[in-house]
Amino acid sequence: MVRQKEHSRAQADSGPLPNASVRSTAGGMRQELLAGVVSFFAIVYIIIVNASILADAGIPQEAGIIATVLASAAGCFIMGWWGKAPIILVPGMGINAMFTYTLVHGMGLTWQQALAVVVVSGICFTIISFTSLAEQLRAAIPESLQEAISVGIGLMLVLIGLQKGGVIVSDASTIIAVQSFGEPGVWVTFATLALTCILFMRKVPGHLLIAIIFGTTLAYVTGAVSSGAAGAVGAEANGTFSWSVYGDVFGQFTLQGVSAASMAVAVFSMTLVIVFENVGLINAQLNMCGRPERFQRAMQANALSVVTCGIFGTSPTVATVETAAGISAGGRTGWTSIVTGSLFLVTLVALPLLTFVPDQAVAPILIFIGGLMMPAVKKIRFEPMAEGLPAFFIIAFIPLMHSIVDGIAIGFVSYALFQIAVGKAREVKPLFYVISVLFAVHFVLQAL
Repeated sequence: MVRQKEHSRAQADSGPLPNASVRSTAGGMRQELLAGVVSFFAIVYIIIVNASILADAGIPQEAGIIATVLASAAGCFIMGWWGKAPIILVPGMGINAMFTYTLVHGMGLTWQQALAVVVVSGICFTIISFTSLAEQLRAAIPESLQEAISVGIGLMLVLIGLQKGGVIVSDASTIIAVQSFGEPGVWVTFATLALTCILFMRKVPGHLLIAIIFGTTLAYVTGAVSSGAAGAVGAEANGTFSWSVYGDVFGQFTLQGVSAASMAVAVFSMTLVIVFENVGLINAQLNMCGRPERFQRAMQANALSVVTCGIFGTSPTVATVETAAGISAGGRTGWTSIVTGSLFLVTLVALPLLTFVPDQAVAPILIFIGGLMMPAVKKIRFEPMAEGLPAFFIIAFIPLMHSIVDGIAIGFVSYALFQIAVGKAREVKPLFYVISVLFAVHFVLQAL
């Protein structure tokens, strides 16, 4: 009997279809189809938002859009086929900010070198997901520090959103100043943010997509987008959308010109963030759909998807919060992910229209998503101070130093130092000390 169950489980894991036996009836497949459609409309906004952040790294917007679509489709297909779970994989918010504003702007890498970091991080994540390293890494790092990373990244997204929306500007006296409310772009950003929050609280399906359409329309009506910019965008939509530019992005990752130390710090930091961001979320989503036994396969699918992102030309894919929308609509198997991935490919025919979307329509989404990451602060222990202060350092320094890597590094190094200072050195896992030393070396190399 045991052998028969094991044989059945092996067949389920190696079979070509994403749990076809679970949804063999026509009604079940219709439910998976519906769930896939719901998931798509809940997450389709990422095409515009992610391309906007990649553009800040120097990747042309058209190429960023195409890369996001292809990486999202591939991620969903891999999850459906290998992970056999209704989890949606797309380039993640937060990790895309790390790609652009930490690796490129902060560490001085080119976007091609940053894509190489994505590829290598994906390989590391794959190794971790096929072994027990993921759980060891998660167990070694205190929960307060893990949650602090989420909160810090959320605040960084808010800061980026306010800047992209034109709400704040640099100021020599006060560092940051509020833009004049006489600027129409400021009103468009706040009006779109208000609508986004209201639609979310009212649980309106596709609320983020609706908000982006509203913000785009309002930006053009109020003149927040200049006529020159509107004309340029209109020309792209009327036939000059450059598909050929994607050829300069696809497969252009390179390690040339990157020091071994910089590469090690970048890869280590990105892998750390990817693992933390996905472990808890995937576990919660699989419990939600009643498929906890798919955890390891789902993690492996996620890891394999990250490798493809560096090749396609975008930041890493992650399991999205919006997956819950598809699960709530009845998604239980990999077919949900496959349907969503197929719909991403359909959007390729409408790509020129996506270039119409201005920053004022994207910025409120960044601010809103940053707000959604704030509840993690409730899980942080601020007492004793030896644990609370390092968590605070991470939360504060990620946005204020505009660097996810440096914020995490200061938090980890200070935690190890404080635990030794208060006589609790033995309570810290050896692996955590190794991580802290690597971060400390990173700072030393920067000073040399």
